[in-house]
Amino acid sequence: MPSTPFLRALAALLVLSLHAVLLLAMHGALHDFGRRKPPQPDRLVIQLSLPPPEDAAPPPPPPPKPRPRPQARPPEPPPTPLQSAVAVAPHPPASQAAPPPPTAEEWAFAAKYTLRNSKGYRHSWGQQVRSMMGTAVEGPEQGVVRFRIEIAPDGRLTRVDTLWTTSPAVEQRARKAIAALPPLPPTPTGKPLVFERTISFSPFANDDPPTYDHDCLPQPPAFRNPFVWDGKSPQMRQPPPEPEPAMTAQEMEDCLRQLPQNSIDAEAARDRRAMERWGWSGSTGPGAAAAAGQK
Repeated sequence: MPSTPFLRALAALLVLSLHAVLLLAMHGALHDFGRRKPPQPDRLVIQLSLPPPEDAAPPPPPPPKPRPRPQARPPEPPPTPLQSAVAVAPHPPASQAAPPPPTAEEWAFAAKYTLRNSKGYRHSWGQQVRSMMGTAVEGPEQGVVRFRIEIAPDGRLTRVDTLWTTSPAVEQRARKAIAALPPLPPTPTGKPLVFERTISFSPFANDDPPTYDHDCLPQPPAFRNPFVWDGKSPQMRQPPPEPEPAMTAQEMEDCLRQLPQNSIDAEAARDRRAMERWGWSGSTGPGAAAAAGQK
């Protein structure tokens, strides 16, 4: 049998253990009760908005927001010496000297060439006028003028009409040169020669010599508006222009005898016109040559 002190100690230990267990259980219960939320009863919330009274003044408008002040641009840095030299350096205007007048041989050929409305005569006349106009300088004194010219069979100038011009100064210079023309040879056909001529007084324009190797071919008829009406006569459609009659074998042989040999300048000018119109693909070939040789 155990002694009495031992039993007392065992009983005290059991009592302490039971108290510890009870304290732990109570602590957990109190912790769970604090975390739980009490049940909320269902509530109906009603919001009422009352209109303002009629005699109430409207609320003042909000004050305008201040505009941000524009920031001043930082000063530009001073130009460098190279920029100053480029900006101040004057640009010399482009210029082109007057072409030489037609030679006696060229006028002799022009006085006998009858094809294409005396093409050689018309070109020599324009070259003579441009040669007497002087040097063309880039600026307000440059321009283009187109005239309608009529020359008598004996070479006298009988009529000069201005069709249009881009510069009155150029027109005045051209008319002054026309008035001072030297005596011209008779027309090749012995009939009055009527034609239109554009004179370019510019350092960027070239009066190219014409080509003659396609002048015996039939020329396509020029386009004419069939619905042109003068406002007085009855309205009717105009018939299309008739094509040129084909040459006989003898006429073609005589025509080919008049054709001169094209100069190097004329060939180069024809190639340049073809490239400007058709590009590199059209700069060669009989079609491009025929198109460029109509001048």
